[in-house]
Amino acid sequence: MRGGKNGRFLFLTAVATGTMLNPLNSSMISLALHSIQKDFHLTFSTVSWLISSFYLASAVAQPITGKLGDLAGRKKIFLFGLLLVAVSAIGAPFAPTFMVLLLLRLFQSVGSSAIYPSGMALLRNNIQERQASALAVLSIFASAMTAIGPTAGGFLIVWGGWPAIFLVNFPFIVISFVLGWKLFPDDSKKERTSFKEILHLLDIWGILLFSAGLICLLWFLLSLGTSVHYGAGAAGLAFILLFVWRELRVKDPFINIRIFKSHPDLSWVYLQYILLNVFNYCLFFGLPSYFQDEMHFSVQKSGLLMLFMAGVSIFISPITGKWADKSGAKQPIVTGAVLMVLGAVIMSIFFIHVPVIIMGLILSLLGISYGLGNVALQAAMLEASPRELVGTASGLFQTCRYLGSIFSSVVLGLVFGKEITAGHMEILGIILTAAGVLSFVFSLLYVKSLKNNPVQAIE
Repeated sequence: MRGGKNGRFLFLTAVATGTMLNPLNSSMISLALHSIQKDFHLTFSTVSWLISSFYLASAVAQPITGKLGDLAGRKKIFLFGLLLVAVSAIGAPFAPTFMVLLLLRLFQSVGSSAIYPSGMALLRNNIQERQASALAVLSIFASAMTAIGPTAGGFLIVWGGWPAIFLVNFPFIVISFVLGWKLFPDDSKKERTSFKEILHLLDIWGILLFSAGLICLLWFLLSLGTSVHYGAGAAGLAFILLFVWRELRVKDPFINIRIFKSHPDLSWVYLQYILLNVFNYCLFFGLPSYFQDEMHFSVQKSGLLMLFMAGVSIFISPITGKWADKSGAKQPIVTGAVLMVLGAVIMSIFFIHVPVIIMGLILSLLGISYGLGNVALQAAMLEASPRELVGTASGLFQTCRYLGSIFSSVVLGLVFGKEITAGHMEILGIILTAAGVLSFVFSLLYVKSLKNNPVQAIE
C-alpha cells in the first residue's frame, strides 16, 4: 500500500484501535458490575444483562454490519461504528436509569461489532503483502485487551468509578477515526448504493429470521445451567431452518448459503474457530475460579498464572503471522490443533498435582495453541472468502467467537455446577481433549478441501 512501512503501520493502527474496542469492552465490564448494581439498587441477575446482552447483540450484529459494509462501503460503516461507540462513551456515564445504561451498552455493542468486519475487509483489500502478519497485529491488540481488560477496569473504577470504563474508549475512538478518515480509501462507486437499494439487497426477512433463530438458540444454551427453555431451543431451530430455506431461494440473500458448498474450506474454518473459542473461554473463565475456590490462591496469584496463557498467546501471534505469510495457513492451523490436544491431555493428567511453575508451563503450551489457531484461522477465513463478501464472512467469523464463548459458559455451568473441585477440573480436561481432537479432525478436512477444491476468490 502507499506510504511504505509508515503507511502500513498507521493503516494497521487505525484498524487495530477500532477492532480492539469490542474485546476491551466485553471484558472490562466484569469488575464494574458490583458498583453499577449498588448505584442502581439492582439484583446481580439484573445487572448481569450488561454482559449477556452485549454478547447477544454482538453475535447478531457482526454479520449484519458486515453485509452493510459490503453494500454501503466499508469505510463508511467502520467510521459509523466508531461514532456509535462514542455515543455510548458520552451518554453512559450520565445514564439516569439502568434501562438507559443498558440501551447505551447495546449502542456500544453494535458499534464495536460494525468495526471488525469492515476493518477486516479494508485490510484484505489494501494490505496485500504479509497479510497474515497484519492479522497478527490485530490479534495481539484483541488478545491484549481481553487479557488486561478486567485489570484495567479495576484501576479505572478506583480512579473514576464505573463511568470511567466508558470514558476510556475516547482516546482509541479518536485515534481510529482520524487515521481511518485520512488513510482508508473512499468507498467505490459500486459501494455507494442508495438507501432504497440497500434495503432491497439487505434481505430484511432473512436478517429477521437469522436474528430470531440465533437469539432463541443462545437463550436456550444460556438456560442449560438453570431451568432449561426447551421452547426457545425449538423456536431457534425452526427459525434457522426457515432462514436456510429462504436464503436458498432468494436472488440476493443475506448470507449466501451456497458459499459453504462452493468454499468448503470456509465451513471448516468456522467450525474450528467455534471449537477454538470453546477451548479458550473454558480456560479463561474456568481456571481463575478453580485457582481461587479449590486451590485458595489470591486474586493476584490467579491473575499472574493466567498471564502465562495470555502472554504466550500474544507473543506467538506475530510468529504465526510470519509463518502463515511464508507457508500458508494450513501448517499453523494443524499444529495449533495438535497442541490443543496435547495441552488438554497434559492438563487432564498432571495439572492438579504439579507445582505452580509447572502449571505455568502447561498454560504456556495452551497459550501457544490459541495464538497459532487464532491468527491462522483468521488468515484462512480471508483466503477462503470471496472478495465482495469478505465483510459478511468476517462478521460470521466473529459470531463463531461469540458462539464459542457461550458454549464455554454452558460447559462450565454443567461441569462445575455448585462447586469446583479437582475432580471437576479433570472432567473439564477430558471435554477439552475431545474438543481438541475434533478440531484436529476439522483441520485435516480443511487441508483436504483445499486440495480437492482450491479457493477461487471472486475479484
